[in-house]
Formats: sequence, C-alpha cells, structure tokens
Amino acid sequence: MLTIYRRHRKNCKQRARGRKYRHCQCPIWVDGALGGKEVRESLKLRDWQRAQELIREWEAEDRRVVKQERQVTIKDAHAKFVADAQARKLNDATVYKYRLLFRQLDDFAGTYKLQFLKQLDLDALATFRATWTEGPRTSLKKLERLRAFMRFAEKRKWIDDNPARELKAPKVPNKPTMPFTREEMIRILTALEAYGKSAGIRNAQRLRAFVLLLRYSGLRIGDATQLNVSRLDENKLLLHTEKTGVPVYCVLPDMVVKALNDAPHSSAHYFFWTGKSTVHSAKGKWQRRLQRLFDLAKVPNGHAHRLRDTFAVELLLNGVPLDRVSILLGHSSIRITERHYAPWTRSRQEQIETDLKSAWKNDPIVLTGGKGNQEKTGQVN
Repeated sequence: MLTIYRRHRKNCKQRARGRKYRHCQCPIWVDGALGGKEVRESLKLRDWQRAQELIREWEAEDRRVVKQERQVTIKDAHAKFVADAQARKLNDATVYKYRLLFRQLDDFAGTYKLQFLKQLDLDALATFRATWTEGPRTSLKKLERLRAFMRFAEKRKWIDDNPARELKAPKVPNKPTMPFTREEMIRILTALEAYGKSAGIRNAQRLRAFVLLLRYSGLRIGDATQLNVSRLDENKLLLHTEKTGVPVYCVLPDMVVKALNDAPHSSAHYFFWTGKSTVHSAKGKWQRRLQRLFDLAKVPNGHAHRLRDTFAVELLLNGVPLDRVSILLGHSSIRITERHYAPWTRSRQEQIETDLKSAWKNDPIVLTGGKGNQEKTGQVN
C-alpha cells in the first residue's frame, strides 16, 4: 500500500502540523511498498489530486508507471521566450531587458548546478532574487519580467505551476515626478555653447535638436533615438498609432522643427541613429551626451525622462485634460498617467481650492471671525 504526504520545506509555515497536513504547496512524496519493493521518493508534484491519480495507476498496475516526458532546460525555455517576444514585435529595449535577465539567470543556474526549468522552484527563485543588487523600483520591474517568463512556461505545461507568483514584490517608495523648471531648461540650452566648444558645433546642433525633441514631444529616449525622418510632416510628428488604428500626432513648435531640419542627420532615414548599430548602443551614447550637458548646466539629477515629465507637466499646468496627455504619452491606461502626473493637474488643484472655499463658508468659527462661541451681537454665552 502506498501513502502520499507533503514533505514540508524548512520555511513552510505549516511544517509543525506534520506530514498529514496537505493544504500547502510543499513537494508531495510517496511512501510504502509496491510489487514487494519499498518505495520512498518524491513524485515531483505539488497537486494533491494529480498525485492520488498517479498512485492509483501504480497500484492498479502493481508497478510504477513512468511517464516519459522530455525535461525542458532553462536555456531552451528562455530561447523560446525571446523568439516569441520577437515574433510579437516587442520593443527592442524590452527584449534587451529580458536577455539581460536570462544572462543573470544562466549565471545563477551555473553556480547552483541547475539545468532544467522544473528545478526553478520557489526556493530557487527566492535565492536568485536575493542576488539582485538593483533598487526597489528596478527590482520590481525585473520581478515582473521573471513572472512573465515563468507564466509563459506554465502555459506550455513545461512546469506544473508558476512559483514566481509567490515572490512578494519589493516596497517601492512613491517618488514625485520632478520635471525641469523653466530656469533649469534655460541653463540646459545655454550650456550647449560650452558643449560645442569641446564636442564641436555640429554635435552641439544635433544635441540641441535632441533636447528640444524630447522636451516638446514627450518621446522616450529610445523612441527619439530611432526617430525616422518620415514621421515628421511639416510641424506634425507622428508619435504612435492607437489600438483603434488612429494615428496620434504632436504639433511641434516651429523652432523645434527648424532645429531638427538644420541639425546634421545621422543617416538618410533617421535623425539621430545610423541604423547600423543596435538601438540600445545608440541610446547609451545619447544618454552619455545628455549627462555631460546636464553637468555643464549644473542641473542635479538630470536625466532624459525628466524632459518627458516636463512635457507632460507643462501641458497639465496649462489646463490640458489628463486623458489627452495620456494619449500623447502613449500610456496603455489613463491610470498610469494619473499615478505619475495627477498632482500636477491644474483642474484638480482648482477643484481642491473650490472645495476648501466652500467648506470654510460653512465653518462656524470662520463665520464668527475666529471668536468662538459668540453671538452676532457680541455677547458671550
């Protein structure tokens, strides 16, 4: 007779309840005798019902029923995931981040002698996550990519479940969006003269056009780097196409259009990219150029995304509705825009001020001029 039981892990909260407790996700083992031989081994399952069905098959046949199945290796799994991501036409920057995650996963697997995907259980993934040195926000994004990879494997039945779901997300501090002030923008543009003295006038022209494009289009630096010349039609810049198939254009100021047309183009098809190197490599070069410019301008904590934030915040402060700003930014949901930019919405602030004024009108202390419980006649009760 065979008996199945949970072999609780050291960190299992139900370990004290013993092997008879079954309502956890610890590995299932079998113990007993079959065909006159003692059996005690892991079933490599976590689902109790599937384990019972397997044991019934063993006892009916009076022997172990071994199902031949090919184990999927970690390297095969992430190679297929990358191929699927490319077939789905995901952004090159997104695919690059997945490749970086998989390089780190391969190094981890090599250190701990892990070869097959099923070996990446909750303990293994928790140990892998412990090797990450990034900050909480970056770690959260990396965890999301790890979950997506394991979910991909689960849907293809390469693993029984997705243990990455059980990894708790790091606590990310809510940092307010910090656009450049108008004074900082003036300092940045003024610093281009000093930049041109060391890097050359032509490079300064190209960097000026790049800065103005980021500021007045709200493009991410990766999208700006690979901006195709054909996307600019007079002063209208094609930002993206909505899911409905409707194109979204941004009207650029004349000075930005002039800067783009006057600056030397990197190639016949792109403003700022030769088209020969990878987008990631070209993006890195522009990030370094911007950082040098911010240093010359003496602007602390300067980075490309703050130009995108400046674009969004200036629109909101000028009364542009949040839903329209969300469309221009290319956010998949207005909730994303609200999370980052709602504090800067002018209509929101105006509504807050109106609500406060309305509340003060009915406040008894305000009505008495701050004199407390005093009648209009001036007599104190």
